[in-house]
Amino acid sequence: MTVAGDASPELAATIDSLIRDVPDFPKPGVVFKDISLLLDDHAAFTAVVQALADAGRDDSGATVVDKVVGMEARGFILAAPVALALGVGFVPVRKPGKLPRATYAVSYALEYGEETLEMHADALAPGERVLLVDDVLATGGTAAATAELVTKGGGTAHALSVLLELSFLDGRAALDGLPLTALRTI
Repeated sequence: MTVAGDASPELAATIDSLIRDVPDFPKPGVVFKDISLLLDDHAAFTAVVQALADAGRDDSGATVVDKVVGMEARGFILAAPVALALGVGFVPVRKPGKLPRATYAVSYALEYGEETLEMHADALAPGERVLLVDDVLATGGTAAATAELVTKGGGTAHALSVLLELSFLDGRAALDGLPLTALRTI
C-alpha cells in the first residue's frame, strides 16, 4: 500500500508506476525497490531530481546548502543530478576501501545486515550545510551514519531527501530530528 509522501499527486502516480518490487533481493525476505524504469524515463527522472532538490532550497527557491552528499550506490544516481540542480558540489559516501584519500568511517546496522560507510576527511569545509540524498529510507541506518560522517567532516546535515520511505521499518526514528523529504511513503 502506498500512502502520502511529499510528491505532488501527479509525480506520486508517476513514481508508483515506474518502481517495481523484486522479492528476495539481495537476500531472502527483502523486497528490493527497482528504480530502473524511473531512471529510464527522462521526464520522470527530471521531475524526481527537481523534487528531491527542493529540500535544499528555501521558500523563495534559493539554494540553502553548500554540498549534496549521496550514499553508495543508488544514492549516487540521484544525488549527483540534485547537486547540479542546486548549483553545488557532490560528495560521495562509499563502502570501505573505495575512496583513495584519508577518510572518516562509520559502521551501522541495516535491515538485512551490517555495513560501514566512508567519506573523504577533506570533503567538507567547516560549517558547510549539506543535503543528504538517497533512494530509499528503510531502517535509517545509512542516513544516520551519513549524517554522522557529515558531522565528523565539520559540516551540518541540513536535511535528508529520498525517493521512497519504507514507513513500516520506522527509519525516521533513527534520524534524530533531521528534516526528511520522502517523495513517496510506503
